[in-house]
Amino acid sequence: MSSTMVDVDIRPLLLLFLLSLNFSANGVLCFPEKKLLNLRDFQWKQPNIGASNCVSSHKSKSVNGATILEMKHRDHCSDKMIDWNKKLKKRLVVDDLHVRSLQSQFKTRVSPSNIVDKSTTQIPITSGIKLEILNYIVTIELGGKNLTVIVDTGSDLTWVQCQPCKSCYNQKDPLFNPSSSHSYQPIWCNSTTCQALQFATGNSGVCGIPKPPASSSSCNYMVSYGDGSYTRGDIGNDHLRLGTTPINGFVFGCGRNNKGLFGGASGLMGLGRSELSLISQTDSLFEGVFSYCLPSSTLPSASGSLVMGFDPSAYKNSTPISFTKMVQNPQLPTFYFLNLTGISVGGVNLKASSFGKGGILIDSGTVITRLAPSIYKVVKEEFVKQFSGFPSAPGFSILDTCFNLSGYDQVNLPILKMHFDGTAELSIDVTGVLYMVKTDASQICLALASLSYEEEIGIVGNYQQKNQRVVYDTKGSKLGFAEETCSFK
Repeated sequence: MSSTMVDVDIRPLLLLFLLSLNFSANGVLCFPEKKLLNLRDFQWKQPNIGASNCVSSHKSKSVNGATILEMKHRDHCSDKMIDWNKKLKKRLVVDDLHVRSLQSQFKTRVSPSNIVDKSTTQIPITSGIKLEILNYIVTIELGGKNLTVIVDTGSDLTWVQCQPCKSCYNQKDPLFNPSSSHSYQPIWCNSTTCQALQFATGNSGVCGIPKPPASSSSCNYMVSYGDGSYTRGDIGNDHLRLGTTPINGFVFGCGRNNKGLFGGASGLMGLGRSELSLISQTDSLFEGVFSYCLPSSTLPSASGSLVMGFDPSAYKNSTPISFTKMVQNPQLPTFYFLNLTGISVGGVNLKASSFGKGGILIDSGTVITRLAPSIYKVVKEEFVKQFSGFPSAPGFSILDTCFNLSGYDQVNLPILKMHFDGTAELSIDVTGVLYMVKTDASQICLALASLSYEEEIGIVGNYQQKNQRVVYDTKGSKLGFAEETCSFK
């Protein structure tokens, strides 16, 4: 009997096998979504020595009536050689102190018994590297003087260091001198503005000693940031200019005793929601709307913009702006909260019990995003599953998922997305997925961290907001995201 060869088409079986490898945990067909990261471009670059224009640059432009100011990260404005290995590690330690400070503030404000006595302007926003701080900076003009300040959506009172100063940290710009400004006016203790300090800072306005010929004492303030940083001084008002837009009678803090993690910045710009914040004081001009685009800090020339007011013609977004509603927190009314409904890694939608519970804070002053332990666990596991085959490296500080990528020029990273109420999603830029602890890429980590406890408040940090147009509409109580390659040009 002769044998007969039977041809079998194995393609359907092969397809079935391949499909079985691409199903996520919830049974949905998923081909991992990835983006290419060039590790050489990702490395931090040494700025040109003596690049003083990084600090005091007051670039601005007008687009269809919108005034635009340049915004940068401070790290590429240094006038000295930087030990990046030391600095990159230190930034994580300092960021951890900042987050602990915020959590401390939340606990204090939630428990009242613990409380201690129609135009658009676009501002350049830049890296704060020269100032040796973690955040983004802009240059403003106050009383006719240019000052570089940290942009912080988690603070309300704008303040700068002032002469005479009892105790001031070193800053790059000269100290602001109220006596040399013809438009400066002190705020008195019995004023409604002084009483508003309670809401803005969690501290009551303190009355100073009356000085002749004044019939009332000055209004003093104290803001403590919980990690040992603080600013103390008196409240006054002066002419403020944002780009080409003048703002008369702007109320701010004149810091006479300041200490902490402010680097070489002149002070801080408060973009919170109290009546003393910059947003509330300019409500008649900008209608409670502002936005920013934070540049990637891996290139010395990187810059972005802070736009006051809503004018889409001033944006350069490559995707439509998707909005989500802000979550109201009566106990923490000056902060910006959103309802996080999910996170996806490489197109795989993750499941976690704590999605949708409470709200997550979005903050320009925090660097690394913090997630509840249960959420971080599933994100970490899925990321490691998709980003496999690379040598592991020890964790450092708040980052525990690290790799040795020193033998690679480029890698494909799973796309991370944060999903919010409605259609809004934050698609994290490829430069915001990993954090380089060592400049030779031998220790490079997933740029997310876990909170210590489930009940702590999650935070969306600025590292994950890079190359995004983030739009805050306080009157409409909504916040929007759109992808944008941040550039002031």
